[in-house]
Order: sequence, then C-alpha cells, then structure tokens
Amino acid sequence: MFDSLIHFFYIILYQPLFNALVLLYNYIPGHDFGIAIVFLTLIIRFVLYPISIKAINSQKGLQKLQPKIQELQKKYKDDKEKQAKEILELYKSEKINPFSGLLLALIQLPILIALYQVFWNGLNPKELTALYSFVANPGQINALFVHLIDLSKPNLILAIFAGLTQYFQTKMVLPKTGSTAEKKGNGPDFSQVMQKQMVYFFPVFTVIILVSLPSALGLYWTISGLFSIIQQYFVLKEDKKSKLDKV
Repeated sequence: MFDSLIHFFYIILYQPLFNALVLLYNYIPGHDFGIAIVFLTLIIRFVLYPISIKAINSQKGLQKLQPKIQELQKKYKDDKEKQAKEILELYKSEKINPFSGLLLALIQLPILIALYQVFWNGLNPKELTALYSFVANPGQINALFVHLIDLSKPNLILAIFAGLTQYFQTKMVLPKTGSTAEKKGNGPDFSQVMQKQMVYFFPVFTVIILVSLPSALGLYWTISGLFSIIQQYFVLKEDKKSKLDKV
C-alpha cells in the first residue's frame, strides 16, 4: 500500500515537475537553473490561480463576518453546539467556505514535497534517466543562479527573503482596524490575537525550515510569495474600488 502511494506520488507529481524543470532549463538562454525555477514557479501558481482566488475571497468574506460571528459567540456562549450550528448557518447564508484556504494549503503541500525531492535529488546525473522521451538530457545541471548562488546548498539570504514574502502576504489579508470587542473596550478578540501572532510565527518558521534546505526551495518560496502578494494586491484593490463605486 505504502509503495503504491510512493509510486503514485512519483508518477503524478515528482516526474512531471522534474521533467518540466529540465525542459525549461534546456530552453532558457544560458541554462540558468534559477531562472528555470522562477518560470516553473509561475507556471504552478497560474495553474493554482482559480483556487487561490477563491481562498483570498473566502478570507475577505470571513473578515467581514467577524462582527456577526462575535455576536453569535457572545449570544450562545453557554451552548457551544448551538453556537457552532449558527456560525455554520451564517457561512452558508453568506456563501462562504471557511476551508478554502486550507484546501489551497493541502494542494500546495504535496507540490512542495515533490519540489523538495526534485531539488534534493534531481541534480544527480543518475536522476536524468527519469526524463520523458521528448525532454533532452542536458548531461549535467549547473545549479548556479545568475552565476552567484549555488541553489543545491542552503542560503540564508534566500531563506530570509522567503520569510519576508510570507510576512507581507499574511499581513495583507488581516483586518486593518480593531475588532468589534476592542472598539467597545472589552479587550482584543482571541481569534484576532492568534491571527496577529501567526503573522510573525509563520515567517520565522519559514526561515528556520529553509535555512537548512537547498536554496532552490527558498527561491521557489520567494517567487511564489511575491506572486501571492501581487495577486492579493489586485484582488483587494478591486474590492476597495467596488466599495467606492457603491458609495
């Protein structure tokens, strides 16, 4: 059973990503491994674009519902079952899926694991035998990015950049104003406190993880984060524009 899952993972994710990366490496002028990773990252993000848009819109919807959710939590504070039922009904009536962000994370996780395997093992010349028939064997892959950074080894700078992009993309989707409870002088809402802590926890965690892994993964994380930041900027900008049009 476990061997079948590994084989499935190899066929569905590892091999296509590995071949796509080598194909890009072959055709990019100068055969820059880092540029090939940048293009591969953009391809992956465009494929995931519809799901990520749903996740961003869901996150915005959840933010708008926070005052109503807090009212329900206060109203049914002694009946957790009723509270959960009412909150779910609120999600349903507002057509919001609170698990959209989780779905995106669940989809990206196996891709990240596959890319880790590609960056960790793919530079081995023996792995080039796994190429599809239409992908030319380059013989050897030069892991340098712009002739400066060896992407087969850890790199602190790329790990920090990845952490920074993680920080900004998380920060962008958080509410800019205080919660209803804070405005009324009842102290900060627990969920708001947790969200603010996550803004700093995830970037630090990202740096700690990436600083010991091949920096190719840090480059992927950075480019993917920049893509998310730009995507969120335009989605949020469009949302603000629609609000102004209604005024």
